[in-house]
Amino acid sequence: MTLSNFLTDLDLNMEALIKILDYSSDEIFVLNKDKKIIYVNDACKKHYGLNKEDVIGKTSMEFADKGYWYPSIFPDVLERKEPITIKQTTILGAELLTSVVPILNDQKEVELIVTTARELQSYKMLKVKETDSKNSKEPEDPFGSSIITNNEKVKNVLKFAKKVAAANSTILILGESGTGKSMLAQYIHENGTRRNGPFLTINCAAIPAELMESELFGYTPGSFTNANRSGKKGILESADGGTVFLDEIGDMPMPLQAKILQVIQEKKFIPIGGNKEKSVDIRIIAATNKDLNKMVTNKMFREDLYYRLNVVDIKMPPLRERQEDIVPLIYNFLYKFNRILEMNKLISKDCLDWLTHYSWPGNIRQLENLIEKLVIVSNDVIGIDDLPEGIYNQGLAQIENTAPATLNEAVELAKKEMVRKSYKVNKSSRRVAKDLQISQTYAARLIREYCQD
Repeated sequence: MTLSNFLTDLDLNMEALIKILDYSSDEIFVLNKDKKIIYVNDACKKHYGLNKEDVIGKTSMEFADKGYWYPSIFPDVLERKEPITIKQTTILGAELLTSVVPILNDQKEVELIVTTARELQSYKMLKVKETDSKNSKEPEDPFGSSIITNNEKVKNVLKFAKKVAAANSTILILGESGTGKSMLAQYIHENGTRRNGPFLTINCAAIPAELMESELFGYTPGSFTNANRSGKKGILESADGGTVFLDEIGDMPMPLQAKILQVIQEKKFIPIGGNKEKSVDIRIIAATNKDLNKMVTNKMFREDLYYRLNVVDIKMPPLRERQEDIVPLIYNFLYKFNRILEMNKLISKDCLDWLTHYSWPGNIRQLENLIEKLVIVSNDVIGIDDLPEGIYNQGLAQIENTAPATLNEAVELAKKEMVRKSYKVNKSSRRVAKDLQISQTYAARLIREYCQD
């Protein structure tokens, strides 16, 4: 029987074929001769954080120029008209082994370009010969400071931040703990006129009050007991020509608030033990998860400093308001910790769905810490059963509170949950079969379907 006859017998239409390709763990791109993307499978979501509808119909250069992958390979393929294999890095941090094959017509012109890519963790023992493209030299960390988002609120925040970055005004970043305020501060610095100067951070909540002053202002020789004999240059002086980021400014002691106010107003300060003013050319960016306005009312924060800091304020939304960013962030952290811990963990679709509907009170920091833990403690595929009890129970409550649309959906949901709960306790198809009073063959099939995706 020929392949075409076999496919005909299966009634494999285009819809079925696309569904099959979407189950591929490898990324598949098809471009026409104009470098316009005419097909991509679902792997683009885990590699770039993009849905298929965000990609199809656009040119590859639109995404390459925005840093979704590096280096670009398509110009070389069009020029050489021969297959090329290259190592690429994506905006989420995935390292891919990418193979591109041009399909030529009778006139030896490129008609289509077919790209397949697989994560390099699968090729740890394989030495990849990279193309000699002039663009193939990879920077140390091309996407290290990227803020990953598909959320319109965050896109507007970044657009506004880029606009105010060009000025030298003091900026106050507001938002819950773990929302990415420090990354936004660095983004502002990198898009401003001081981008070539230093970017130095002090966390006002993490340093004891008695040490914070010396860290910020430095001190002269012999200023106090156990002081460095040659004195010490503080963060303010070290950041000359750049940016100082005062994280958790709401925790800064009141006496220091007066001294910081003077720095903002006059760009001058006196080191501890000194009697001579020093001038600095710095920009101040501050951040807090506290209500400074309320703190001013309660006499816990200086009113004059508050208004000096709040020249421009930007609020980072919490992760629960950025649901479309959760999956891209999960894959970003999964790639990161797979690389750091030299592992090759995957994550199931059901687990992704579960995490998408969690409320994330600790925001991005909580998500990052969770993924690090799951990479360490899970088996080859991170599943729902690997989730901490609190996250698991909240997801379960959400499912139970969501009424199925039909009787069949309700039955399917109940069956899935029974199998999952039984397998979590019993760990084998034989014991699940006994627990649910079904055959072992049927139990094994249900476990494959519901517990090992």
